[in-house]
Amino acid sequence: MKKLILVTSPPACGKTFVTKKLAKAMKNCVYLDKDSLIVLSKQIFVVANEEYNRSSDFFEEHIRNYEYDAILEIAYEALEYNDTVFINAPFTREIKDAAYMENMRQQLLKRNTQLVVVWVQANSEVCRQRMIMRNSDRDTWKLEHWDEYIQTQDFNKPEGIENLFVFENSDDVSFKQSLKDAVDYLTNM
Repeated sequence: MKKLILVTSPPACGKTFVTKKLAKAMKNCVYLDKDSLIVLSKQIFVVANEEYNRSSDFFEEHIRNYEYDAILEIAYEALEYNDTVFINAPFTREIKDAAYMENMRQQLLKRNTQLVVVWVQANSEVCRQRMIMRNSDRDTWKLEHWDEYIQTQDFNKPEGIENLFVFENSDDVSFKQSLKDAVDYLTNM
């Protein structure tokens, strides 16, 4: 059976690093990153004459959900050509929404594909330090309003998900062990 491997977590837990390492360790897979769509999102802000702020009401209303729809459509198409597709994306709300996840699972079953979720776990201070180090404009508002921002994030692993792997990523030791365990888990499914 084919696999759509959704690597998810709150921002700066290390999704991109983890997903790339997992994808390189797997044989013959497709790697997709929702952040690749940011170039289009930035243009929407420009055209709408809105300040670039991925935490704004404008982003929530006019951009956010469409980015997720787009990356899923690309993944569904990729599954026609490859048996293993990784999506690197937060899906922070969606992963906790049972109806959304069940709909995704049903869409995948029509494509003879099982959904696998890799939840990347890291503590909030590690995430803050990673945001500072990556120095990305997508994090400017978050860092300037850290106390307000962090209250909106849920670092608890999602419940009720079949095929869930928790990838510990707060330090090098846990990362190395989780990488080994995750590759074993994904390979032997």
